[in-house]
Amino acid sequence: MKNIPGPAFNLVKGLKDGGEEAVDEIIDFYSSKEIPVRLELTPSHASPALLKFLHNKGFYQCDFHTTMFAEPSYLVDSPINSAIEIRKLKKHEFNLFGDIYTKGFGMPDFLKNGISENNEVLFDSSNWSFYLAYLGNEPAGIGVLYMKNGIATLAAAATISGLRNKGVQSALIQARIYQAITHNCSLITGQARFGSISQNNMEKAGLKIAYTKAIWIKDYI
Repeated sequence: MKNIPGPAFNLVKGLKDGGEEAVDEIIDFYSSKEIPVRLELTPSHASPALLKFLHNKGFYQCDFHTTMFAEPSYLVDSPINSAIEIRKLKKHEFNLFGDIYTKGFGMPDFLKNGISENNEVLFDSSNWSFYLAYLGNEPAGIGVLYMKNGIATLAAAATISGLRNKGVQSALIQARIYQAITHNCSLITGQARFGSISQNNMEKAGLKIAYTKAIWIKDYI
C-alpha cells in the first residue's frame, strides 16, 4: 500500500529469532516498491542476535506498540458523557466512515473513498461491527469491532481532532465491549501506541498490558 501512510499498512509481522534468512528477501521486495520496511517484533520472539542482525542491515527502532487484553470480569463500566451517542453504522454511511477515519488518523483526503470501500465489503460479515459516535448532533468518531472464536478485538477507532478529549473514544470502547460480552466473548483485546491516550482509555476500561511490541524500520533510499 505505497500511498497509504498509516502504520497498520506495509507492516511485516511474524519475524522472529531464527528467521534472519528472510530479511534480505523482505528488503528487496520493499525496495522494489520504493517504500520503507517496517517490522513488528514481539518480546517473546526477539533476541539480542536478531536485533544486532537487523541493526547491521540498517534497521533502527522507531516506536513501541502495546497489545492489551482483559477477561470480561475485569472490565470497568465507566461513566459516559451524556452528550455522546453511539450507534451502529448503516451501510449507506461508509462515506462518512471514511471521512472520519482519514481525518482522525491524519491521512490524505484522497484515501477516503478507498477506505470507505475496503470497510464496506465487511459490513455483511457477522464477525465485523462498525460504530458511529455523535457529540451533540455532530459526527465525532468511529470504532470497529471484530469477533471470532470467543475473542473480541477493538479494531480501528478514530476521533476528529477538534472533538477529542470529550470522552468519545471511551464511549466507543464501552459500546464495543458491551457487544462483545452480549456475544459471549471470553477475551477482549486491543492495540495502541505505547503511552498514548488510546492506551490510557483502554486501561481505564479494565484492559491490561499483555506485551509491548518494538517497531523497527529501514528507510527506503
